[in-house]
Amino acid sequence: MDKAVIRIRMGAHDAHYGGELVDGAKMLLLFGDVATELLIRHDGDEGLFAGYEKVEFLAPVHAGDFIEASGEIVRVGNSSRAMVFEARKVITPRPDLSDSAADFLAEPVVVCRAQGTCVVPKDKQRGQRA
Repeated sequence: MDKAVIRIRMGAHDAHYGGELVDGAKMLLLFGDVATELLIRHDGDEGLFAGYEKVEFLAPVHAGDFIEASGEIVRVGNSSRAMVFEARKVITPRPDLSDSAADFLAEPVVVCRAQGTCVVPKDKQRGQRA
């Protein structure tokens, strides 16, 4: 099945809590963007996110972290598309060394996993890969 990946740096504007901690909902926002790309590639339409069946927040995300979010369609119904998502921290700042130091992580840290379902109404499916 199709897989999509986006990478984005969390900025100071994403930090919601003390210690530059980013709200976990930001990962769900990224998963929504990944789902939209998957639906466009599969059906030629953005579709609608119906809901999450499971969400796991596994590690903290801070301002300055680079997050890679990926998703994949794992099951296709008449109008539903079951998907799995994963967000990984791939770069992290190193303020202990200097203001601009950062490390590319040899082993990315999984920060969030989720399972969800999206829907593309039949009259909007253009069958690009259906």
